[in-house]
Amino acid sequence: MGSPLTLTVANCYMFFYEQQIMKQIHNSGGLYFRYIDDIFIVINWPARHLFKQIDRWSYFDENIKLSENIGITADFLDLHIENRDGKLFTTVYQKPSYEPYYLPFNSIHPLHMKKNIIFTLLLRALRYCSTFQEYLNERERLRVALLLNKYPNKFIDEQFIYILEKLNIEHLLTFNNYAQHRQKIIDSPIKEKLPIDYGKTMFVHFTYCSNMRAFPAKFHDLWNKYFGESPINDIIPTLGTRNVNNFQRRLVHTRLVNI
Repeated sequence: MGSPLTLTVANCYMFFYEQQIMKQIHNSGGLYFRYIDDIFIVINWPARHLFKQIDRWSYFDENIKLSENIGITADFLDLHIENRDGKLFTTVYQKPSYEPYYLPFNSIHPLHMKKNIIFTLLLRALRYCSTFQEYLNERERLRVALLLNKYPNKFIDEQFIYILEKLNIEHLLTFNNYAQHRQKIIDSPIKEKLPIDYGKTMFVHFTYCSNMRAFPAKFHDLWNKYFGESPINDIIPTLGTRNVNNFQRRLVHTRLVNI
């Protein structure tokens, strides 16, 4: 994965490789999903027949070797799926190499970035956890991970409440209403990103540090004050941040060169 084009080339390669497999699965009434080189198949075939087909697919291309994991449980990306007596059980899956490292709360980054981390992880828990108890377990695992990264417990609780309000969940989640609210979240449409009109948008990047916290609000106040009735006001200023170019960042992003 050393080149920016690696993922694109890999996806193109797999696209042509998988066509015959996809056709075979769909013709048999199954489901086929792929993310880069991870394939997930749901199909009502005897295990012996499926093993035989996977072995046959491995000969489609000498550069690709398939390894299977067939059973009543499966892990696909960050999702754990399980067949429990005919009922589908899902939860968040974490690889054995997982480490609970997130952006530290005391790092010099805008606060909204830290809020977005909590929002994304709790939303994932709501979508992935099929039972209320598993949701509670995942939420507390998330809390512990955030505490380890110096997030104040009060801040975590405030974000948990805010996220539920943002998702239009007005009542406390319980064993009785969890499935209903979770289904609404799953069924809610994904907001499409609005296209950017680069002819009318000006991007302003600044190096973020603690004393620049109020800069975005002050910038927009000054912009509206001096350009509010000017033709230039048709231009939309969009502010972005850069990390401080300090020694830590250099160590992270600079590759060591053998001398």
